[in-house]
Amino acid sequence: MTDAREILDYQTFGRAVRELAQTIADDGYVPDLVLSIARGGVFVAGGLAYALDCKNIHLVNVEFYTGVGTTLDMPVMLAPVPAAIDFTDKKVLIADDVADTGKTLRLVHDFCLDHVAEVRSAVVYEKPHSLVKCEYVWKRTDDWIEFPWSAEGPVVRRAGQVLDA
Repeated sequence: MTDAREILDYQTFGRAVRELAQTIADDGYVPDLVLSIARGGVFVAGGLAYALDCKNIHLVNVEFYTGVGTTLDMPVMLAPVPAAIDFTDKKVLIADDVADTGKTLRLVHDFCLDHVAEVRSAVVYEKPHSLVKCEYVWKRTDDWIEFPWSAEGPVVRRAGQVLDA
């Protein structure tokens, strides 16, 4: 990762998701369901689902990043974990905001693999060192990305959290 930052605003994000959806459609891939990796993938999945006219959206919560450039050793799926039976024989499109290390996408991809007819991944950004090479990528970069939904801290802190000094 470089010290440079990619700043994504909401307007550019909207264009990026629409272009990503067009790439998927042009490829002829018609997913039966979009699987969002929360939290950043929620925004991507919603936009893709609308653009691809797919009303079946599922969500999986994965914890991995703990701060800028800091992660857990391995990503962990948080409860409630989706029922694999819901994916049986479906064409699944996994949606996330970024494939950085690729570990989160790999976890979710492997979770789906034994149950689905086909699984592909779509991200707004992919880093060159990602373990997973997504089928659909809007932009490749090695920069740290500031997404519009996470560029500023929360407006409310949870109990026990330390406020920034």
